[in-house]
Amino acid sequence: MASIKNLKKDINYVLGDVIDYALDVSILKNAPEKGDQIIDEAIATFDGLVAKINAKGVENKKSHFKTINQELEEKAKGLVEKINAL
Repeated sequence: MASIKNLKKDINYVLGDVIDYALDVSILKNAPEKGDQIIDEAIATFDGLVAKINAKGVENKKSHFKTINQELEEKAKGLVEKINAL
């Protein structure tokens, strides 16, 4: 991993794209309330991941940030699957 800055950018871009995709699909499928729930979940995921990045006192930073990156991938895949199920 290159830097914390790049990890924060990745989180922002990935979850931003998920939100855009959720908006598009929810409008096309006439399910705005379900889309809003997915968007709220994406925002909560963003807040949680950024809080983990900013955590102080982490002993092994490399493995800590690697697990955050893996969690981002898992959460994003889960959100996209929910969007596709609309």
